[in-house]
Amino acid sequence: MPSQKLSKLELTIMETLWTHGACSIREIHDAFPKRRRPAYTTVQTMVYRLEAKEMLRRAKKISNAHIFEATITREAAERRLIDDLLGLFGGRAQPVMAHLIESGKLTMGDIKEAEKLLRGIGKKDESA
Repeated sequence: MPSQKLSKLELTIMETLWTHGACSIREIHDAFPKRRRPAYTTVQTMVYRLEAKEMLRRAKKISNAHIFEATITREAAERRLIDDLLGLFGGRAQPVMAHLIESGKLTMGDIKEAEKLLRGIGKKDESA
């Protein structure tokens, strides 16, 4: 899988594909809020760049319009972003966790879910 980073605009385009499924460039463009909508040609250029990065592909052609679909999942893109963020901290998660706790963005529900995941990893390690 390619390791290119995604810009905010590229992520927004990918979010449209993950949410709506396969779309034409016009449909992707129209999914942006009118107030902050980039030019059509900007969206077109970004779609072609995402295609070059192998993040999406042309699924089919209807008349003159190419229909694009995501080739990576939302989860894979999120993991890549998180790995990039942790890389800025030398791979240490503690500064990120501390910030999430201090800012109030980490809820007790998040902590309980993380504990479940950790217990599941511990059980896998014990059985291996």
